[in-house]
Amino acid sequence: MSSTPSTVIVACPDSFKGSVDAAGAAAAMAAGARSIFGPDATIIEIPLADGGEGSLDALLASWERSALTLPVHDAIGRKATARYGLSADGQTGMIEAAEANGLPQVSDVPLQPLRADSRGVGEIARHLLDDGVCEIMLCIGGSASTDGGTGFLSALGARFLDSAGSPVPPGGAGLSQIAKIDLEQLHPAATTTSWQIAVDVNNPLCGPQGAANVFGPQKGANERDIAVLDAGLAHLARVLAKLTDGDVTELLDSPGAGAAGGLPLALVALLGARTMPGSQMISDALDLPRALSLADVVLTGEGRLDMQSLGGKVVDAVRRLAPNTTPVVVIAGAVELDSARCRAEGLSAAFSLARGPATLEDLTRDAAELIEDAAAQACSLIETASTTIRTFGLSRTNDPC
Repeated sequence: MSSTPSTVIVACPDSFKGSVDAAGAAAAMAAGARSIFGPDATIIEIPLADGGEGSLDALLASWERSALTLPVHDAIGRKATARYGLSADGQTGMIEAAEANGLPQVSDVPLQPLRADSRGVGEIARHLLDDGVCEIMLCIGGSASTDGGTGFLSALGARFLDSAGSPVPPGGAGLSQIAKIDLEQLHPAATTTSWQIAVDVNNPLCGPQGAANVFGPQKGANERDIAVLDAGLAHLARVLAKLTDGDVTELLDSPGAGAAGGLPLALVALLGARTMPGSQMISDALDLPRALSLADVVLTGEGRLDMQSLGGKVVDAVRRLAPNTTPVVVIAGAVELDSARCRAEGLSAAFSLARGPATLEDLTRDAAELIEDAAAQACSLIETASTTIRTFGLSRTNDPC
């Protein structure tokens, strides 16, 4: 079916984890849309991420830049190599923290929840500061550490000392021993650089919903370890608040403070870092609002559409940024929201990849093909409805899509 040149489709999905990355998903959606709207349609592909896995690749694709690599240390102090990004003008650096302190990098050995730290992430940041960047975008999902950002700051020259003036052990185990923070050797550009931290959760720093209790078990922490880590983070918050004349309650309870083992804590307190939902950071960096303002149809998606999708994830960002009159269609591996909920939340429709009974292995193997077909099905319905509206002169307010 042919299309007028004015038809604009924006394909802006997250990755379908374990099967198709965001760029592949966007390409599949674009192919499905093009099969319906024709070669004259304008299709804008914007692979997105929520601040976790895939964020670096999404931004590099937009920048049309290749990833750079740097020798670092992983979460348990072993030599490793991490990727990072640098804008064409050299002013903005992009770090995906899991490249250095992620769980996959230490999956070959027993997890060390009390020892793991964020030093390697700080090593990337130090390199970017040495290069003279003005802004660092830091996406922190998927970490193996719970150290409140002390390892990160140590890599920038900060020293965390006990009551005797000796350095405390790395990782979460030493947090409760911190009596003084020495900033004399802190990198001179650390406090003048703009720090933007993307978080993908809203958890506070401590307590039942805090970093240690909620995320500690997946990093190998047992009940005793969790108690040590939770108490250590609370102690570090008090030390930082006293040092900076800050509000300890704000440090403890700020939404997202518990992300990545409390990594934002020391950066917010000492460097003036600003946290925001990861989907917002990536959307702003990729100029998604402008693209959506031009769209006649918006296609987005992720592996599973559920209520969590509407709490700061990619689908949430897309639905909030898209104009109210523009159809927003979600394609997902699994759809747990019914049509009433979708419409109440500003989504026109949601399509599952499964055509019928299928195993996870089947869906994973055929994900790109299934995404393309689902996009074609959605676009065919929208095109049919639009043709009906044009034929019978119905108003936009009566548009069922």
